[in-house]
Amino acid sequence: MSATIVGWGMAVPEQIWTNAHLESMVDTTDAWIVSRTGIRQRRIADDGDTTFSLGLDAATRALAQAGLSAADVDMVIVATLTPETPMPATANLIQDAIGARSAGAFDLNAACAGFTYGLEIGRALIDAGSAQTVLVIGSETMSRVVDWTDRSTCVLFGDGAGAVVMQGSATGGIRGNSLGSDGSGAPLLHIPAGGSKLPASMETVRDRLHLLSMNGRAVYKFAVKATVRAAAVAMARAGWQPTDLDLFIPHQANLRIIDAVANELRLPDERVIVNADVYGNTSSASIPIALCEAVDQGRVNQGDRLVLVGFGAGLSWAAVAVEWTAPVTPSDGSASGAGATVPRQSASAARRLP
Repeated sequence: MSATIVGWGMAVPEQIWTNAHLESMVDTTDAWIVSRTGIRQRRIADDGDTTFSLGLDAATRALAQAGLSAADVDMVIVATLTPETPMPATANLIQDAIGARSAGAFDLNAACAGFTYGLEIGRALIDAGSAQTVLVIGSETMSRVVDWTDRSTCVLFGDGAGAVVMQGSATGGIRGNSLGSDGSGAPLLHIPAGGSKLPASMETVRDRLHLLSMNGRAVYKFAVKATVRAAAVAMARAGWQPTDLDLFIPHQANLRIIDAVANELRLPDERVIVNADVYGNTSSASIPIALCEAVDQGRVNQGDRLVLVGFGAGLSWAAVAVEWTAPVTPSDGSASGAGATVPRQSASAARRLP
């Protein structure tokens, strides 16, 4: 028995901020942002959007796509670094809202690696017989913790949510994994205040310590090495080579990282999913959003071999190798997407940075 994905859904805010919008906020330009990140726009939560509401929308779509009801769900896992509240968990709120009365629920925080951590936990629960149906959600409102005065970081992030439903399967499913952490790099990407060390005070608010801080150059070096290593380990445990992959779905941090990883693994453009150009870095939501778009675009077929890999604060990383078994019918986006339709470049075009 293995664990496979049987349903998927995504939700993003309607509000779009282009690079031109950011030009009016900080000292930056569209050309500068695109040349260094490949990002052209991002979705930003309005007053009615929260991590809970976006995650609920994505979860509802995933269950509908799987043809399952909330009564079928045994566990709800929400990967997020921007929870609705410190307590209770956002997963508890979603579990109640969908009506999954007999399900357990908890949040996990592995930052941008959170969704792939969640997939592996879901697999383990199913393999152990502790659950038959697991709902894994990555949901973030990064715009609520971004420092909009810091031009080096604020241009990177966006908001959104993605979700999958997992069940046991006699064939396919998750075939390999790689989970890791290097806590010595914690200061490179963190939110300093808001916990037990620096609880909220006038001083922490004044000093903007409740907002994200990142050493971009150091994180870039870590990200490339960690992503390549995690993907290679997950593939090896599945018995695959990079040439066996049909699709590579990395965390959408920025296009330079994705390009560097693809080059190291010798993956051609057509096997790499890229959508950071229109959504930016949505942290734990980026991989499920990219997966949903890949399915809707007809780029995933039964029997395909996929690797999903995330990296982020912790420093943490996680990869899973998945043999896709679910029937796939490409949609017009209405089944899994949310918000306004935006023009898309091809993946290869998006990856051609100036």
